[in-house]
Amino acid sequence: MRLSLGFAGFMSLVYAGALCAADAPAKPDLERGKQLGTTVCSACHGADGRGTAATNPNLAGQHADYIAAQLAAFKAGTRPSPIMQGMAAGLSPEDMKSVGEYYSSQKPVESMARDKALAQRGEKLWRAGIKGMNAPACAGCHGAAGHGIPAQYPRLAGQSADLVEGWLKAYATGARPHQVMSPIAAKLSENDTKALAQYISGLR
Repeated sequence: MRLSLGFAGFMSLVYAGALCAADAPAKPDLERGKQLGTTVCSACHGADGRGTAATNPNLAGQHADYIAAQLAAFKAGTRPSPIMQGMAAGLSPEDMKSVGEYYSSQKPVESMARDKALAQRGEKLWRAGIKGMNAPACAGCHGAAGHGIPAQYPRLAGQSADLVEGWLKAYATGARPHQVMSPIAAKLSENDTKALAQYISGLR
């Protein structure tokens, strides 16, 4: 009887372990991610994650989970973009994780602000926000150096000023509605928007 109970207990552990293994998410496949990054994604984002135009995001060094989450949002249509929705349509969740992991492993882009005076104004906004307008400091979510928080807030350091300015304007006008960013961006003047974009472009 003891032997039977012992064997049954052992088999239950084996069965439970098998179920856990079946439920465990697949690990990102770097080779698959590289294949996608150097073919499907490279026309806009570059094989190494360096955007091929000022209006295309740099993905090198971006958080893998954030990239995967954005691809899923594009595919579902919850983040509207005719181009990206089409690109993400054929990707599986595993593909999204893999391409995210590949780009996150690339060396982040280092750039410099073109307008020093604007960048100095942008630094104040980034670190302190706008008091009296309930506009919080950008560093609170994106970090002092713009490296963001994995899966939640993207790495912004090194993105082009033109791209960041476009993002902020889209948030402000509602063209890209966002629960957190839209109310904040709507409070920025045009000069503040340009200043922040300049400062962010020079972060490393």
